[in-house]
Amino acid sequence: MGSLLIAGTTSDAGKTTVVTGLCRWLARQGVRVAPYKAQNMSNNSMVCADGAEIGRAQWIQAVAAGAEPEAAMNPVLLKPGSDHRSHVVLMGEPWGELSARGFLTERAELAKAAFAAYDDLASRYDVVISEGAGSPTEINLRRSDYVNMGLAQHSKAPVVVVGDIDRGGVFASMFGTVALLDAADQGLISGFLVNKFRGDVSLLQPGIDMLTAVTGRPTYGVLPWLPELWLDSEDALDIPVRRSSPADLLTVAVVRFPRISNFTDLDALAVEPTNSVFFTTSPAEVRDADLVVLPGSRATVSDLEWLRSHGLAEAVAARVAAGRPVLGICGGYQALGGAISDPDAVEGGGDHTGLGLLPVATTFRAEKTLARSAPTAYEIHHGVVTVTGDATAFPGGCRAGNTWGTIWHGLLDDDATRHGFLGEVARLTGKPAPDGTVSFAALRAARLDRLADMIDEYADTTALMRLIETGPPPVPFVPPGAP
Repeated sequence: MGSLLIAGTTSDAGKTTVVTGLCRWLARQGVRVAPYKAQNMSNNSMVCADGAEIGRAQWIQAVAAGAEPEAAMNPVLLKPGSDHRSHVVLMGEPWGELSARGFLTERAELAKAAFAAYDDLASRYDVVISEGAGSPTEINLRRSDYVNMGLAQHSKAPVVVVGDIDRGGVFASMFGTVALLDAADQGLISGFLVNKFRGDVSLLQPGIDMLTAVTGRPTYGVLPWLPELWLDSEDALDIPVRRSSPADLLTVAVVRFPRISNFTDLDALAVEPTNSVFFTTSPAEVRDADLVVLPGSRATVSDLEWLRSHGLAEAVAARVAAGRPVLGICGGYQALGGAISDPDAVEGGGDHTGLGLLPVATTFRAEKTLARSAPTAYEIHHGVVTVTGDATAFPGGCRAGNTWGTIWHGLLDDDATRHGFLGEVARLTGKPAPDGTVSFAALRAARLDRLADMIDEYADTTALMRLIETGPPPVPFVPPGAP
């Protein structure tokens, strides 16, 4: 039937939201639709039913589409371990490590796999909705690009550019996105979507008309600001460090590791109306919160040293000594333990010492564990954790006193587990316990439907469907073109 690529003027312009909403909207029209992102850079990932690892955003897009998540939907996943190196997951399996400079020389191989995955999806689904990465006008990378215009040229897909008006400069960024592309790439840029608008659309209309006049391309809709809609984010840059709120709520302080991963684990805590969940790097907030969570980490050893250097290790230890609740998830669980051994040099090698607050030891192994452990829980880790002392059982881990640890991501997505855990924390802190009525899965489904409703109400779905079915329309060249 066709395809469409959603690009953005910047990272976090709203590409993921638009693709998710389009997938849900198309699925409601009876279209067999698949999401696709050639390359994702994110430490938020998910394990599919077949054991393949993909970006969390593409997983939720597949859920929105009513499709079975699979590796082809995110063939290349880069998981940053430092500012200069990333772990590469290729077609759902560990592939190796790449430096920022080395990545430039490996793009041809990754592109070949990405294009093959796209072609496979296109042969099995009516429509493929692709999500670009960053900006399509990264002129320094265009020759080796396979994520934005390189993918659009491969698939001959029309491209709609999303701009975040809340950041300002949306018209300039949209115009520049087109004007710095060469004629062939410009020929695929079919129009625009304005995202995160607040106010009277009639005041925006003159700008939209001018943008059409100077680019020859329409704006397919003005999407509203919907702050209540969370999605499975892919970018740690999306995480604000913010203060806790009302005293009558159970405050949950999540330590914002420099290499935080799978922080979507906290979404299930945040949906409970009795909770106030916030990310922090403040020792005082770690001491004062009702519950502290050490989340997943892409680099446990370096994040452990960061905890110590910033006074956070001391604050967590003081909480444990006082019997105040602490939860560690995956890398956070490993950090709460004792000995950390790295014989396979997964994180640089050597022996290290954790915080010593749970009776567990960790050994890093080269072979990565990818598993679905329970209906909502999954494992993604190199560190094998062993209980070495007195502790009671906890799903995917253990509990000692009022300190819990689990290697499982997604554990708290299970309503019964989450309500039971929070009930115990409420008993210890004297704060309100959840009433047990919140269904995380139902809330997620409702929010996916809300995104589809937004597309239906605010986007020109007739024109977008025509684009999907017939491809890019004739459009004029906008000077000056690529340098």
